[in-house]
Amino acid sequence: MKHTAARTRRAVHRATTSPHTGPDSPSGRPRRGGLGSRTWARAGGAALRLTTRVQEGLEEAARRPDRGDISTTTVIIWVAAVTGAVLIAGTIAVVIAKYNAKLSGL
Repeated sequence: MKHTAARTRRAVHRATTSPHTGPDSPSGRPRRGGLGSRTWARAGGAALRLTTRVQEGLEEAARRPDRGDISTTTVIIWVAAVTGAVLIAGTIAVVIAKYNAKLSGL
């Protein structure tokens, strides 16, 4: 399915249309406590950008299933390396704190 800006605008409009709109609201939207048209325009623009970005991401994922994600093995190796480094640093700190008085006389 080809992505077009018009299709995105229709999708955003359908998603942002309130079920509470009625003939008594002059703008077609329910009253929101003083939000002006500029706020609605910004919110609509933000929703359009977000919808477009999500759609592009989904299309990219469908087109290229392997996007270079980090493998589980790499994550396990990095966690083990960092844990080992923290344990070595902690051991050195404990030894220095334990023998600090004896080392100060050297």
